[in-house]
Amino acid sequence: MAEKEKEKEKKKKQPEPEEPATEEAAPETAQEPEAEKPDETEALRKQLSEANDKWLRTLAEYDNFRKRSQKEKEALYADVKAETIAKFLPAIDNFERAAAADSDPESYKKGIEMTVKQLLEILAALGVETFGEAGEPFDPNLHSGVMHEENEELGENTVADVFQKGYKLGDRIIRHATVKVAN
Repeated sequence: MAEKEKEKEKKKKQPEPEEPATEEAAPETAQEPEAEKPDETEALRKQLSEANDKWLRTLAEYDNFRKRSQKEKEALYADVKAETIAKFLPAIDNFERAAAADSDPESYKKGIEMTVKQLLEILAALGVETFGEAGEPFDPNLHSGVMHEENEELGENTVADVFQKGYKLGDRIIRHATVKVAN
């Protein structure tokens, strides 16, 4: 019985739903959301259209940026390549003059040495360094050992002779030095 009394008390505490004052008021409230619904739908459609348009414009801007960046990269590569070639042209001119000149072997040798010096100066101006001298310690990261010899005058793993110098640009190896290694 106690349970029945508790249920009655709960029912008394709960407010009863309000009934519409008149029957006419209820249909009006039902019609109002329907009248607002088309305006609300149009507003949402307009927002969606604007968001979609904004997204498409952003996508097009990104695509244009990507294409422009690629063109700039290609143009920069061509410009750097042309500048580098232009720096070598005076040395090529000197080789052509030496080939066309009739001179004694000593003068010819001196001209070749001067032109090689000019080429090395051009490489140095571009940031290229040479390495691979006799007497240096052998480093497999820099040197390519193609021969080995026993020589008590040189220390262990020492470059005894250089067949081709190595070249590097910063930390990047352009060509390893080809060397003969002692001991």
